[in-house]
Amino acid sequence: MHLKTSDLSVLDLGFGGYTCNWGTHFCGLYESEDERDEIMFGFLARGLREQELLVCCPDDAHHDHALDSVHALCPEAPRPDPVSFRLFHSHELYHPKGFFDPIDMLKAHDDIWDENLRTGPKNVRGTAEMGWALEKIPGVEHLMAYESLLNTFIWGKTWISICLYDVNRFPGATIMKVLQVHPFVITGGGVFENPYFINPDKWLAKYAPKFLKAL
Repeated sequence: MHLKTSDLSVLDLGFGGYTCNWGTHFCGLYESEDERDEIMFGFLARGLREQELLVCCPDDAHHDHALDSVHALCPEAPRPDPVSFRLFHSHELYHPKGFFDPIDMLKAHDDIWDENLRTGPKNVRGTAEMGWALEKIPGVEHLMAYESLLNTFIWGKTWISICLYDVNRFPGATIMKVLQVHPFVITGGGVFENPYFINPDKWLAKYAPKFLKAL
C-alpha cells in the first residue's frame, strides 16, 4: 500500500512526492546507484531545506562526496556544518570496537538524540547503506535484532530512518529477513506499507530472545 499525502502529512520524504509520519523506519531496496542516490540524497536534501539534524552513513566509496551530493540538490540552503550533518564511516557507527552489538548501536542513537535535545531539538533524518553487513564482522549475525529494536527507539520521536540494501548484493533470504523488521519499504520508485513486518516483541521472541530485555 502506498503512503498517501492525504493521510500522512507531517514529513516530506524528499523523493517521489511521498510523505510520512515522524517516527517511521524504512528499508530502501535499490538496484542501481541512481536509485540509491535518489533515496538517500533526496531524503537528506529535504531535511537540509528544513534545517533538520541529518545523520548519514554511506558506503565508504560514497562517503567523501555525500555532503556535496546532498548540498547540490538544494544549493540555496547554507552548507551544513559537521554538527548538523553527522557523516559517518560505517566502522565508526556500526562497529567502532571491532564488533557489532545491537545494544551499543541503540546507545549510539540515544547519544545522538540526547545531544540533539540538549542543543536545541531538531527533527532527525538518518540514513545508512548497509553493505558493510556483508563483511565478516563479529556480531553481524545480530543485525536484524538491531533493526527490529530500532523501531521501538524511533517510535514516538521526530526521527526517520532509512536503511538501504542493494538487492544485487544481498541474498534473497537476507532481504526477506530485512522485510520482517521494517514496517515500510521503499522499492521500485514507490513507498509501501510492508505486509511482512513483524512487531519487535514477536520478532525478537521468535528469532532473538536474548535481546527482548532491550525493549
